[in-house]
Amino acid sequence: MAVGEWHPGDQLPSRADLASEYQVHEQTIRLAVTLLRRQGILEGEQRRRLFIAYPPAVRALANPDGDWPYGSEALDAGTCRATPRLAGRLSAPADAPVHWETLECWDPGGRSAMLITTWRCGRRRSHSSAVFEVDAVQLDAGQAQTLRLPIDTVAYRLARTRLDAAGRPVETSDLILPIDRWVLRFGPRL
Repeated sequence: MAVGEWHPGDQLPSRADLASEYQVHEQTIRLAVTLLRRQGILEGEQRRRLFIAYPPAVRALANPDGDWPYGSEALDAGTCRATPRLAGRLSAPADAPVHWETLECWDPGGRSAMLITTWRCGRRRSHSSAVFEVDAVQLDAGQAQTLRLPIDTVAYRLARTRLDAAGRPVETSDLILPIDRWVLRFGPRL
């Protein structure tokens, strides 16, 4: 691809054809394909034809409290006990029961753009404001697989806590945004 032989969207020949063309063992091609998939250079279903991936679009996140305008899917949900950090974000007692849900949000092309895990105590309530904190994290195996990136890729973690009219937390979320796909842009435009 770097030399222009293939372009984004092109379908690759079969592994056997690639092995023959490059005069290497099929196992070498299989390992190369695994590495290139992890790096996001190739995409496609397992045991199916592969394609050269389009580079992800870089998007600006200007309103981290807004509704996601494209598709999303709930990946998992459940109940857990609040860790000390989570209890602090929710102003809840340590070890309090907490409901959680993880969403995968897609870009307009249907590709994974970010992950959002939300925690709340009790029933869902409306909010009137939100506060944010941004740091960087390395993707764990599950996050990396969903976002189609290598494990330990650096991503933004935007901790969003939604507050009621009295300033009490009603829920808190971690938005995981791959650094290569996002620019964070808050406040008035200059």
